Amino acid sequence: MLPTGILLTFGVGTLLLLLLWRAVGKIYLTPLRALQGPVSPNFFYGHARLVCRPGHTAITNVWTKIYGNNVLCRWLFNTPCLWTADPLVIRHIVSSYNYVKPWEMRISFARAIGDSVMVAEGERHKGQRTILNPAFGSAQIRELANIFVQKSAELRDIWSDQITMQGESARINVLDGLKKMTLDVIGLAGFDYHLEALNPKGKPNELNEAFSQIFSSSPPVSIYRILVSVFPFLDFFPDERARKTYEANVVMRRIGLQLIRDKKAAIMRGLGNKDGTIDKKDLPGKDLLTLLIKANMASGLPDNQRLSNEQVLAQIPTFLVAGHETTSTAAAWCLFALTQHPEMQQKLRDELLAVPTDSPTMDDLAALPYLDRVVRETLRLYAPVTWTLRSADVDDVIPVSEPYVDRYGQVRHEIRIAQGNRVIFSVLAVHHSKAIWGEDALEFKPERWENPPETISEIPSVWGHLLTFSSGPHGCIGYRLSLAELRALMFVLLRAFEFEIAVDPDDVTGVGMFTQRPGLRSEIAKGAQLPLIVRPYVRA
Repeated sequence: MLPTGILLTFGVGTLLLLLLWRAVGKIYLTPLRALQGPVSPNFFYGHARLVCRPGHTAITNVWTKIYGNNVLCRWLFNTPCLWTADPLVIRHIVSSYNYVKPWEMRISFARAIGDSVMVAEGERHKGQRTILNPAFGSAQIRELANIFVQKSAELRDIWSDQITMQGESARINVLDGLKKMTLDVIGLAGFDYHLEALNPKGKPNELNEAFSQIFSSSPPVSIYRILVSVFPFLDFFPDERARKTYEANVVMRRIGLQLIRDKKAAIMRGLGNKDGTIDKKDLPGKDLLTLLIKANMASGLPDNQRLSNEQVLAQIPTFLVAGHETTSTAAAWCLFALTQHPEMQQKLRDELLAVPTDSPTMDDLAALPYLDRVVRETLRLYAPVTWTLRSADVDDVIPVSEPYVDRYGQVRHEIRIAQGNRVIFSVLAVHHSKAIWGEDALEFKPERWENPPETISEIPSVWGHLLTFSSGPHGCIGYRLSLAELRALMFVLLRAFEFEIAVDPDDVTGVGMFTQRPGLRSEIAKGAQLPLIVRPYVRA
C-alpha cells in the first residue's frame, strides 16, 4: 500500500492537471479549429507579430481572398484565434459585454494608465461610462470649439514662420506638428492644463515630458515583456526605457492628483452645497476633468457608483492617449490624401474660404458638405485604429453574414467559439471591402458619400456607418471631440497653405501596432513621419 503522502501528492497533482486541462485544453481544442486559415509561423507568437507589424493589412487582405471573412489564425502561444472582417460577426462582438479586452492587454494598459474606462470591463466599465458620458455630449464639445480653432491657428503660425525661414516653401514633418497641436488641445479641453507642446521656444513642462516618455513609442510584441507586465519581479535588469517609464509614471501621478485636488477645491468654493455634493443643475462646465469630477460628486449619484480618486486619476492619461493620437493620425492621412488629389484639395479649400469668419463654431464646420465627405473618406480609407482584439468570456455561437465551408468540407451557418478564445476584428478589412464599398473601395473618393452604398448599413457604428470609432458599450466616447478637432484643423490649415508630398507617395506606409500612423518604408527605423512641402496659399 502506498504511503498517504504519495497518494495525497498524486491526488493534488491530478487535480491540478485536470484544472489546467480544463482551462488550457478548452482553448486549444476549441470549435474554432473547424475554420480554415493560414499555417502558424511561430509557436510562441503565432500570427501576433505579423498582425502587429507595419504593412500587415496587405497580408490580412490576402487571408480574406483565400479564406473569406472569417479566418482561423493563431495568437500568442499558438492559441486559436478568430480573425474576422464579417460585419455581422463584428456587430455580435461589439454589442456584447461577453467579449472583453484580454488579460495581456488589460494588464499592459493598467500599468500605463491605471484603472480607467479604457481598461475596465463589465459593471466597472458601465459605471465609469455613466459618469463620463455627460462630459462628452454635443453641448459640452460645442463649448470647446474655440480651443480647437485657436490651437490650429497656433500650428498655422509656426509653419508660416518655418516657411519664412526657408524661403517660399518649407519641407515639414507635418505629423510632428499635428501631434503637438492635438496634445495641447486635450491638455486644455481635457483638464484646463497648458502642456505647451506647440511652444517653439519654451521647454515642455513636466506632464508633457512624462506623457511623451510613456507613450511616444510602443515596444515590439515580446513574450518576455508580457511576462514582465504580469510578474514585475521577473524584470531583474530593467532597461533604460523601463526606468524612465517608471519615473514618468511617478510624475504623471503627482501632477494628476494635484489637478484633481485643485479642481475639487474650486468646485466646492464655487458650487458646493453644505453637504459637500453638487446639484444636477450645477453640472455644466468646460474641461472634461472638471465635468467628470462634478458628475462624480452629484447628489443624485449612489455611493456605490462613485469613482475613487484612483479611477478619476486614471482618466487623465486616458484622455491624453485617446484624445490626441488618433486625431493627429487622421489629420496627417487627410493631408496626405489631399496631396494625391490636388483638385480635391482646391475644391475643399474653396469651400472653406467661402466661410465668412476665421473663428467658426462646431456647427459651422459640421454644416460644410465637402469637408464632411473628405473627413468621412479619410476615416474610412485611413482609419487610425486598424484592428481590435477581444477575448470571449463565455462559450458562444456567432451568426455569420453568409454560409462558409469549413476545413472538413461542411457548410456552416455560424461560428462556435470557446471561452478564452481571442477574436481580432479588422477595421481596415471592412473599410476596404469591395463587397461593401464597390470596386473602387481602395480609392480615396469623397464623392462616394453623396450616395453611399446601402450595404454600409450592415457595419456597426456610433458614427457614419464606419468602424473607426467602433460601436456598442465600448464605442469611442470621445468621437464628437475628435471629429470637431479634425474639422477645425482642416479649416485653418487648408485656408492658409497648399500641401504637396515631399517624398515618393509609394514610400508612404502605415506604421504601428493597433494604430496606423504614416511613415516611410525607406526609413521605418525612424518611426512615424509625413514630410510634406508646405507653401502659403495665395488667393487669385
